[in-house]
Amino acid sequence: MRIEGKGIEGAIVELKKLDHLMKKAGFVRGGQWDYERVTYDYKINTATKGETYYLRVQGYALEGDVDRHDATMQLLTPLLGKHYYPHGVEYGDGEDFPDTLVDKSNKVLDRVKDMIDEFQNEHLLDRAKKLIDQYQFDGAKEMLEKYQKNN
Repeated sequence: MRIEGKGIEGAIVELKKLDHLMKKAGFVRGGQWDYERVTYDYKINTATKGETYYLRVQGYALEGDVDRHDATMQLLTPLLGKHYYPHGVEYGDGEDFPDTLVDKSNKVLDRVKDMIDEFQNEHLLDRAKKLIDQYQFDGAKEMLEKYQKNN
């Protein structure tokens, strides 16, 4: 099941920061990476014995290499899947997902989105500070400090 409209798809984040954010949110980066792609999985166990679901977020490198840890990643639409032993995880639209599971997945993705936004805002403020220092814009430092104080 594709979980669309969470604001994660299309987000651009540096790989090192993305690894940190996803780990903090409870995701594990699987070994199924290559030079251009990464996959993060969030395991969701249920009260029903043997029933396991996975929330998956994938990304691909816009530039750099995953193996060198210098990639800038763009995230894809998150997926929710059900694990079937021994075949693996099915993400198809024909799967039936309980509402509580979908709600939990949405909350996890909302938390990831908030962390990505926070990082990107910090990154933009750092870049603004560097540009202000570099070009000595009149009054710009005071405007930036006022903005930071109010937000």
